[in-house]
Amino acid sequence: MAADLLALIRMNGSVPAHVAVIMDGNGRWAQERHLPRPFGHREGMKAVREVVEGCLEAGVEVLTLFAFSEENWQRPASEISALMRLLEEYIAKEVHELREQGVAVHVLGERSRLAPAARAAVERVERETAGGLRLVLNLCISYSSRAELARAARLLAEEVLDGTRQVDDIDEEAIRAKLYTAPWRDPDLLIRTSGELRLSNFLLWQLAYTELYITPVLWPDVTRRDLFQAILDYQGRERRFGKVTA
Repeated sequence: MAADLLALIRMNGSVPAHVAVIMDGNGRWAQERHLPRPFGHREGMKAVREVVEGCLEAGVEVLTLFAFSEENWQRPASEISALMRLLEEYIAKEVHELREQGVAVHVLGERSRLAPAARAAVERVERETAGGLRLVLNLCISYSSRAELARAARLLAEEVLDGTRQVDDIDEEAIRAKLYTAPWRDPDLLIRTSGELRLSNFLLWQLAYTELYITPVLWPDVTRRDLFQAILDYQGRERRFGKVTA
């Protein structure tokens, strides 16, 4: 039972403050059921709700979900249109509940590529949940980690050119401050569903010392129980950050 796992988490004490998730397996879930891929994406919306509610129950402070990559723009136009409609539908359906539960939503990525209706929905959910204090929910949409790092480099170069920064002042902290995730600590735990063993151009800078948890469960089948299992696994690890223990 999920409640039993949650009780164990609370007994262990150390909950990851920031959890990131690569939500993978929607297409395979649909394929296994001989359904079009958009059916898998729609079913995956239920898993988003499960993980958000599970993070609220466990005391996670920040949840970052990889929802749509820049590379995903190369998919068939019909699938992209279905994904954008689902984004609009998710926001329309969930914005009130997210606000009531104290969830502050932020969308990270190149939002200029979104269709006007999707961009308006994104702006709405950010605006209407801005006061949330219980959980930060970052949705990475039209996101690429390499593009994020290139953007940070451009921003720093512009400051050097206009004289507000010296080249010698550019260090790791300066780069970190230009990333989309600058307001929050790096993820403590990364969960990847569907059993794939790669990062897929997601938070490459931020995941330097993140604990990785890979589950074979396809994203539409994920429940808060799977989240709790990942947190329990995390609680059993020793994080050394390159150091050695006494």
